[in-house]
Order: sequence, then structure tokens, then C-alpha cells
Amino acid sequence: MKSSFVQRPSAVRKPHKSLSLRPLLIVPFVAQIFLAVGLTGYLSFRNGQQSVNEVASQLRREIVARIQERLSIYLATPHSINQINADAVRYGTLDLSNYNLMMSHFWQQIQAFELMSLIYVGNEQGEYIGAGREGGTITVDLVNESTGGYYHAYLPDAQGYPTQLSNTLSRPYDPRRRPWYIATVENQSPIWSPIYTYFSPPALGITATRPLYSDTGELLAIFATDLSLSTISQFLSTLKVGKTGQSFILERSGILVATSTANPPYRLNEKGEAEPITGDQSTNPVTQATTRYLYERFGSLEQIQQPQQLAFKFNQERLFLEVSPISDRYGINWLVIVAIPEADFMEQIHANARTTIGLCLLTLGVATVAGIAIARRVIRPVTQLNQAVSAIAQGDLERRVSVTGIDELETLGQSFNQMANQLQTSFSALGEVNRELENRVEERTTELRLANQEISSLNEQLKEENVRMSAELDVARKIQQMILPKEQELTAIPDLEIAGFMEAANEVGGDYYDILQGENQIKIGIGDVTGHGLESGVLMIMVQTAVRTLLAVNERDPVKIFNALNQTIYRNVQRMNSHKNLTLSLLDYWEGNLYLSGQHEEAIVVRKNGEIERIDTDELGFPIGLVEDISTFVGQHSLYLNPGDGIVLYTDGVTEAENSDRALYGIERLMIIIQQNWSRSCSEIRASLVEDIRQHIGDHTIYDDITLVVVKRRA
Repeated sequence: MKSSFVQRPSAVRKPHKSLSLRPLLIVPFVAQIFLAVGLTGYLSFRNGQQSVNEVASQLRREIVARIQERLSIYLATPHSINQINADAVRYGTLDLSNYNLMMSHFWQQIQAFELMSLIYVGNEQGEYIGAGREGGTITVDLVNESTGGYYHAYLPDAQGYPTQLSNTLSRPYDPRRRPWYIATVENQSPIWSPIYTYFSPPALGITATRPLYSDTGELLAIFATDLSLSTISQFLSTLKVGKTGQSFILERSGILVATSTANPPYRLNEKGEAEPITGDQSTNPVTQATTRYLYERFGSLEQIQQPQQLAFKFNQERLFLEVSPISDRYGINWLVIVAIPEADFMEQIHANARTTIGLCLLTLGVATVAGIAIARRVIRPVTQLNQAVSAIAQGDLERRVSVTGIDELETLGQSFNQMANQLQTSFSALGEVNRELENRVEERTTELRLANQEISSLNEQLKEENVRMSAELDVARKIQQMILPKEQELTAIPDLEIAGFMEAANEVGGDYYDILQGENQIKIGIGDVTGHGLESGVLMIMVQTAVRTLLAVNERDPVKIFNALNQTIYRNVQRMNSHKNLTLSLLDYWEGNLYLSGQHEEAIVVRKNGEIERIDTDELGFPIGLVEDISTFVGQHSLYLNPGDGIVLYTDGVTEAENSDRALYGIERLMIIIQQNWSRSCSEIRASLVEDIRQHIGDHTIYDDITLVVVKRRA
């Protein structure tokens, strides 16, 4: 029935402009999701662009380092071969007049040194004796009166003596007219020849030479070893420089030495002979453009004295460059250049951007569909209630609603039905229900707001902590690398040849080594902080600073040095509330006398003849930073180094390096490699040790820092 006491509006009010509930539910929901996904995609793209520069820089440095390391081996080996051969003649082991013996000797060497294309000797009589490699065939070669001055190549027997004539060149060959011979006579010392054309077959190469003089100063012969530039190009071609990057080498004059591309670093003249070309004459457009850019940037390639990281536009895209000089004492003065297009790195960035846009559109579509479905589910019972309220406002108190699916709306519907039965009582009940609903909404809104604020705060804290930790690690790593001894410092030490190596397992290592030159003494230190990472790296820097300070005040008493150093580190460790400590050995050298103090790994003393002595340092000290006073534990061991004698120091990251089978590298293997290479330079010994350790580890994880110091008294 119709109620007679429901008051109707006395006047029609002007309707206000209103919004539909449907867009109010859908639009904010969709907009928030779209904004969040879009912002995430944008930040990801920006971070990706920043990472491109860092990755490109690191990749270029690593590739240049690998090239320089391999070139050092390539360039050192020919001169070592020449030295061996000249010494053999000087001491009577070889006889220049015994052609068969000389050819057999060179044949054995050419088999041992696969990178060399020719090993030979020429003399003032125009005679030439050697052994060469062409393709897979090794020949022994001779030019003398018996060959009529022509170049004869013979197939050797099992001892390297000539047997069957393999090849005879069609024109006479006189070594005295070759560029390598002429340049050596002019310089009267071991040199690298200029780049020149091989006599046969047509190719470009350089020759390492060493003259041999009699006691009266008469030139007896010139020993030479050829290094084909194609050998260097073949090595460069094996390096993966990004996806489409490349590497090449230039002389300071601009001549192209070698390249990783298929484009030859030379051209053939009308006679079919290979002629050197400059980088801007290369048929490779990247090599050509890079060379021209370097000339435009520096004016002359001689101006590039330090490693350079550069970038320029090529074919509408950036090209990243790493330019690094490499030289030796025999005349090599080259530039190693690595060029990587930015597109090699940006391809993945653009793919991620496309993926982000696709996900954003997909999310927008899903959110829109979900928003419409939710809006319909919410609006349907609301519409029923609205119609019922309108009916009651018109006086129809018999109107009832049936709302299901949503708890709150069901409660509201029940309250509405009660209002229709008992209007007066229902007003009060409806007020309570409304207040209860408002409180619930407010409480949940407050809970959600607080939870959202807490999540946002935690996210910000996490971002700040990540940025801070990354910055701290980067700074610590740079500081640690900066305080390590520089190569020029080591070469400046007059009586000792020293080579050091340190590689951290993490961003920051806990190993320590230093070479300090004071008044009338040289101090060598090596240590290992427990663990690794930032805290261990900081403690290592403390030790380095303390040792340098004690050397600066000219303190030489090992007990005082170690006790003062220990007290400083102990108190700092206590202040840091840390459990770190370290083993440390210090060596003092003066005019052949070596004094060793401090507890660390065994020291390996190597005599000139390769004989090894092991020094146990357990009784020479105590771990630094473990207790406050270690003066009673400090001892000293002394020995004398003759010329050619030396000592090898290392941390436990060397002997305890594991391979995939969990087998340790061990001190026995370390001593074997040292003995096998002791006749070589300290740098070569270090390189052999590092290569053997890495070969042992393989793809296995490196768990600890690796540090080596090789010291040898100069002869």
C-alpha cells in the first residue's frame, strides 16, 4: 500500500551535474595501472641506456687487455729465440759453418714455436740458413755457394737434416739486401724491422733481429725470426667483440698492422706483391672511418700516449672506441684499437622497450575488462537499491530488494527491507548501519594507506641502500686498485725485478701486497684478510697505510713494526665490532740480504739453477688484529740472494683454488710451474702461473682472492 505520511518534495530542484559510477570505478583503476607500468618501463629503458656505456667500456677494456697480453707473448718470443741462437754460437754450441747442424737446430725450434713463420741467420758472405713454415709444411732453407746464390728449400728428415729439394726460387736471394738485415746493420743492436714484403710467398711481416759480433767488433752474423702479420690478424679474428664489433692495430705512422676482419691489411701491386696500407686506405669502412676520426681528433697518432675511450658517429649511430698504446724496447710502437657499434647493445634495450609497451597495452586491456566486470557487479545491486529508495520516496513502503554476492550490500539490502517494515525504527537502525559501514571503510582505508606508506618507505630504503652499497663498493674497489704498486714503480727498483698480481673474488678483495722503496732498503709486504668483500678491503687499506707510515718514519725493528701495526689494527677492529684478522709477512731487502718476518703462507725461495727452498713462517709472527700484543711471537728469518735468485710470495687463494672436481691447486703444482719458468722474466713467470691457475680452475667459481708476487735479483 501507499504511505500517506511520506513527505514529497515541495519544489523541483535544478539537477546538479553528476558523474556516472561506472567511469568513476573504471577510469582511476585503469589509470593507476597504466601509469605504474608506463613509469616502470620508462625507468627500465633509461637505466638500460646508462648500462650500455658501462658495459661497452668494460668490454672494450677487457678485449684490449687480452690483445695486449697475447701481443706481449708474440713480440717477446722472437727476440728470445734470437738470444738463444746467438748465445749458442757465442759459446760454441752451434757452428755457423756447419750448415746441416744449423738447419737441424732451426728445424727443432720452428716445431717448438708454432707462431713463428721463419727462424734463420744471415752473414756478411751472403749466406742464409734457416727453417720455415708454409701452410702445414716445414722446410729447411739454404743460400750459399753450393746453391749458386739461389734460395733452396729442402724437406727435412727425422733429425731436421736436408733430404729432398722441395722448392727453388726463380731469382737470387741475398740476405744482406733484405730490409731486416739493413736495418740491423744500421742500428747495431737487436731491433724489429719495419713492415716489409716477404721474399716468398708474397706477404707482410716483421722480423726480430739480433746481431752477433766478434771480440774485435766484426759483424759475424745476424739472427732473425719472422712474425707474419697474418698470425696477429688470425688471433684478432678469434676474439668476439660484441656482435658486430672489430679490432685492429695501427703503427704510429698510420700503417695497418693487423685486423680482425676479412679485409686484408695490405694490397697487391702490379707485380702481385703485398704492400702495406694505412688504416684510412682499408677496404673496411669501420677501420677507414675510425682512422680518419683519430687523425681529426689528435692531429697525429703520436699524440696518443695513454689509453683512450672515445665515441663518434658512424652511419648515423655511435661507435664506441678503445685506443691503447703498446710498445717494447726493440722498436714496436703500435696502437691497439677496438670498435663496437652502439647497436650491439641497444638491440636488447629496444626489444625490452617494445616488450614493455606490449605489456602496458595488455595490462591496460585486462584492467579495463576487469574494471567493467567489477563495476557491473557493484552497480547492479546499487541500481536496485536506488530504484527502491526512489519508490519509497514516492511513498511505496512495500517495495523490497534482493541483493546477493557482496556482504556489505546484502547487509544494506536487509536493513532497507527492515526499514520498509518498520520505518520509524529503521531510521535509527539505518544510521547505525551507515556509521558501522563508514567506520569499516575508514578503518580499512586507514589500514591500506598505512600499509601502502610502509611498503613505499621500505622500497625507498631498499633503493637508497642499494645505491649506497653499490657506490661504496665501487669507491672501495677503485681505491684498492689505486694503491696497488704500479708497473713503473716496480721497474724503477734497480737491483730487483718484481712482478705482482692480484684478482679479487668479489667487487672488493681482502688480499694485500705492496712494494715500498725507502732509504737504502726495499720492503715487500703480502697479507690475507679473513673473508673478502668491503669490510676485508677496508682492513687491507688500513694495513697498507700503517706499513707505509712505519716505513716513512724509518722504523726497521720487526718486533716494533709488527706490534705497532697489530695494535693499530686490533683497536680499529674492536671499534668496528668486527671479527676480522689477517696473516702478514714483511720482507726487507738490502744489497742481496733478505729478512723475512711475520706469519703467512710458506715463502718459496728459488735459486738461479731452479733449486727451491721452502720457508715456514708459522714461527715468525702471529695473526694481526687477533690479540692486542704479539711482540713475543715476532721472529725473523734471513737469507742471501745471489744474482738470479729470487722468492715467490702468494696467498691461500692460489694453493686452495678449486676446480670443478673440488681438487685444490696445491703448493706442489705451484713449485713445478715456478721451476719450469724460472729462467724467464718475472712478468713471464707471473703470466705462466696465472695462466696455469686459471686453467686449473676452469669454469669453477673462484671463492677467494688470488695474489702473487715474484721477486728476482737482477743479474
